[in-house]
Amino acid sequence: SYQPSQGSDDDWDDDWDDSSTVADEPGALGSSYPDYEAAGGAPGRYRLSTRSEPSRGGGHPSGHPHPPGGGGAAKSSATVSRNLNRFSTFVKSGGEAFVLGEASGFVKDGDKLCVVLGPRGPEWQENPYPFQCSIEDPTKQTKFKGMKSYIAYKLVPSHTGQQVHRRYKHFDWLYGRLAEKFPVISVPHLPEKQATGRFEEDFISKRRKGLAWWMDHMCSHPVLAQCDAFQHFLTCPSTDEKAWKQGKRKAEKDEMVGANFFLTISVPTGPGASLDLQEVESQVDGFKAFTKKMDESALQLNHTANEFARKQVTGFKKEYQKVGHSFKCLSQAFELDQQAFSSGLNQAIAFTAEAYDAIGDLFADQPRQDLDPVMDLLALYQGHLANFPDIIHVQKGALTKVKESKRHVEEGKMELTKAEGIQERCNIISFATLAEINHFHKIRVRDFKSQMQHFLQQQILFFQKVTQKLEEALHKYDSV
Repeated sequence: SYQPSQGSDDDWDDDWDDSSTVADEPGALGSSYPDYEAAGGAPGRYRLSTRSEPSRGGGHPSGHPHPPGGGGAAKSSATVSRNLNRFSTFVKSGGEAFVLGEASGFVKDGDKLCVVLGPRGPEWQENPYPFQCSIEDPTKQTKFKGMKSYIAYKLVPSHTGQQVHRRYKHFDWLYGRLAEKFPVISVPHLPEKQATGRFEEDFISKRRKGLAWWMDHMCSHPVLAQCDAFQHFLTCPSTDEKAWKQGKRKAEKDEMVGANFFLTISVPTGPGASLDLQEVESQVDGFKAFTKKMDESALQLNHTANEFARKQVTGFKKEYQKVGHSFKCLSQAFELDQQAFSSGLNQAIAFTAEAYDAIGDLFADQPRQDLDPVMDLLALYQGHLANFPDIIHVQKGALTKVKESKRHVEEGKMELTKAEGIQERCNIISFATLAEINHFHKIRVRDFKSQMQHFLQQQILFFQKVTQKLEEALHKYDSV
């Protein structure tokens, strides 16, 4: 392969990732996490529950979900079967518990995620304060008196202007948190890890470019860009280890995950705001077919580009330099003729040989200008495409529960109000899924337009350089 990638990364032993958690430290919960104290009418929060009736018996701490199966939950889910596959994405993501009405918790204003109706259907509400973040100057650093080396990247978010330094393991931690928190959002995959050659210039440069693409997709996403864990990652000073640990643990103790995540989604209400479930199913099926086809074509293009780059770096370079060498041999043979009028021709042929040699080098250098960036983009999108089967599975699971509840109402096994509750909660998941699909298409058009323009501009520049070399060689014959 033109650019081999290897297995794992060493960046697992952590100077900050110790084994302690907030729960292990007496008193830490109250002091570090004022947000999760008992509600008591604190501003900027409201209680949300998907339960169709209050849980009996009480006694549960405010803000924490009631145990499944207690009180109303048992009754509301009694006639809608549970998924027997505990490892199903629908179950693991909390989608099933949410749709069946078992999610209950406090949602702070800062946790609310709004879906709005745009010209193309449901969309995530735009980030009112958009920003970018550059990733620059990867530098090799050491710790433990030089016994351990690592690469640190300089991040400069435009909304703060304050630079911070992060290692790959910090990116990896953030990715894990966000992938767990947002079951219906495609969190872009990080560039691959690598065990050997981590400090080689080419690898560092390639990884920086991959992280730059990743960062661009994070900042472009209206939900991910505003997430507390991401903002902590971008803004916490590199030197303040205490603040880093505090924010890290806060993210790890986030209660708005699983079934509770779906409570944070706010969708359009009122006339004309409800979704036609058949239409939703048709749109999602269409998108599923689209992602399958895109994945196949991206793999094919990646393979073709990889093969073409390999040929340019080795085959084309070698072939052009062979031609150059042959011209050089001819000019050396002509030099045996001592006639004065021959020297101009000999020099022109020798120059032609050099031109072909230089063209060979141009071919070898070209992939990093045009094909590499295309393959970097394809790698990022293959990560997105790998996320969507799970997102679609959550939405499909919700639709299945709606169909089941409708059937039970017709058979007289379920009250209409409970079935309507299930449909309403499925509606929320559908709005979020369609908003994510819309966002994916929006950035896909932006990215592929920009990358294809770059690719063709670089190709044009390349052939102009080749033409220039040939024209220079041609003009050498004018004075012969």
